[in-house]
Amino acid sequence: AYEIGGVRYEEEFVLNLRGMKLFACRWVPANKEPKALIFLCHGYAMECSISMKGTGNRLAKAGFGVYGMDYEGHGKSSGLHGYIPCFDDLVGDCSDHYTSICERKENKKKLRILLGESMGGAVALLLHRRKPTFWDGAVLVAPMCKIADDLRPHPLVVNVLKKLCSIIPTWKIIPTQDIIDIAFRDPEVREEIRLNPYCYKGRPRLQTGNQLMTVSLDIEQTLQEVSLPFLIVHGGDDKVTDPAVSKLLFESARSADKIFKLYPGMWHALTYGEFPENTDIVFSDIVSWLDDRVSMRMMSRLESEQKLENDGLLKGSSSIESL
Repeated sequence: AYEIGGVRYEEEFVLNLRGMKLFACRWVPANKEPKALIFLCHGYAMECSISMKGTGNRLAKAGFGVYGMDYEGHGKSSGLHGYIPCFDDLVGDCSDHYTSICERKENKKKLRILLGESMGGAVALLLHRRKPTFWDGAVLVAPMCKIADDLRPHPLVVNVLKKLCSIIPTWKIIPTQDIIDIAFRDPEVREEIRLNPYCYKGRPRLQTGNQLMTVSLDIEQTLQEVSLPFLIVHGGDDKVTDPAVSKLLFESARSADKIFKLYPGMWHALTYGEFPENTDIVFSDIVSWLDDRVSMRMMSRLESEQKLENDGLLKGSSSIESL
């Protein structure tokens, strides 16, 4: 644990239901109560403590408590590196850990917001599907609701790979472009990721690719079930996840409170990977959306308290009259 610039950072390991040690971390304002809780869902092959440090620090400085966790097979968590045997288990791990944080006494009344990047956007949407009324909102950064057509292997290749999944699930033989080169615009960040031992840089493993494909198809077909308030931010020149599908999610979702921001010329990795001035623009939009949700919550709480007071007064007066 350490404290720097008004932000306290802490790490721990938690056990999931399958007995695996998962890495968890948090960035919280050092000297005040967080105004809301943000739960990070990182992207495929990424992790929280290094590549989402900027996000954690920025949001904690803006007054939020930020919690992260590395999925099984990712970052500092146990499991075969870069391997997702079952996407549903990964979502379950996040649900268990993040729910337990929300249910602590000091957190019970705080807003609970998911922030999912890329594949983490799919994780956030599936967390919402598990508990449709539990989460108060989501920030979806270039969410994976469909894998970009350019990145999908030919259907014949997909069929062969699916058959091989049951025989050699962990083999790294899925043919894809180098994601780092097309996702991260700033060359310095690309270098940081290549040097980060906790980011997986091999070819996608067979079962992992199969799970990602299955999940993105599932989400693509159920966009209309999304009902929580959300903000989508997406780069106009994203070559990894399709901005058109984010637009489709925005149009299809049942949510009454929803915003879609497209940034022309920006790439896939908006919070860690763009040039600093672009990252500033994206975070300024994210923080103002979060602040709006917090003030809306406070307004509605005040209204309901006033209503209760009013009702109490009215009840009081009617009981006097009846005397």
